[in-house]
Amino acid sequence: MASVGMPNFRTGWISDVHLGTRGCRAAELLEFLRDHEFETLYLVGDLLDIWSLRRRRYWPQSHNDVIQKLLRKARKGCRLIYIPGNHDEFVAGFPGDFGNIGIVKDAIHRTPDGRRLLVMHGHELDTVVQNMGWLAHAGDVGYQLLLQANRPVHWMRHRMGLSPWSLSAYVKSRVKNAVNFISGFEEAVGRYAADRGVEAVLCGHIHTPAVRRIGNVMYYNTGDWVENCTAMVEDDSGAIRLRHLTVRKAVPRCTA
Repeated sequence: MASVGMPNFRTGWISDVHLGTRGCRAAELLEFLRDHEFETLYLVGDLLDIWSLRRRRYWPQSHNDVIQKLLRKARKGCRLIYIPGNHDEFVAGFPGDFGNIGIVKDAIHRTPDGRRLLVMHGHELDTVVQNMGWLAHAGDVGYQLLLQANRPVHWMRHRMGLSPWSLSAYVKSRVKNAVNFISGFEEAVGRYAADRGVEAVLCGHIHTPAVRRIGNVMYYNTGDWVENCTAMVEDDSGAIRLRHLTVRKAVPRCTA
């Protein structure tokens, strides 16, 4: 039973958790999952990071705790819908229902007000991932190095009494090619959704939370649990909004 004052939502969406990497904000996600209840929760890809685990084995107890919390939610009646991404694409080889957990390539979610929302990870429309896998893996290594640099930056800012700040997110927002890629990706997803005949689309993949209209389609991006700690939630009226975790815990000491 949810505790008094705990937010309850019709639907939730989280993506890009990247369990198995040092950049994963597992403690923050666990806090979010403990503080929110959902009738349906979509896991919109890259829950696991098999790319990283193949390079180096990293799986602390906090990552186990996230999996256990998700399974506990399913046992208590929350419907989990897992849509694999590019980092956990092996899961796509096991489609179907497993108790209260469903594994699907993508999904059409219907809101209470009648809108059809296409839910997909988004890597399907990433030309680098689809056509130049080696370059995608090389880029992932560089991104992981930036995430490792985040840790001493977070520690120093915490010692100075400053709010958390992501070096990797800053670099991504300032590099022209990255900005152009994000814009092009969002436009491609919007066009794809329009071709599917839906009113809205929700995805992850690029670690950039967003809510905006692209043509006649509403575009939602859940962000991630590496840099942003964001999710999408839907209330009983069908309103969908971006939700940022308000971090209550102290930043862990630097171990870099």
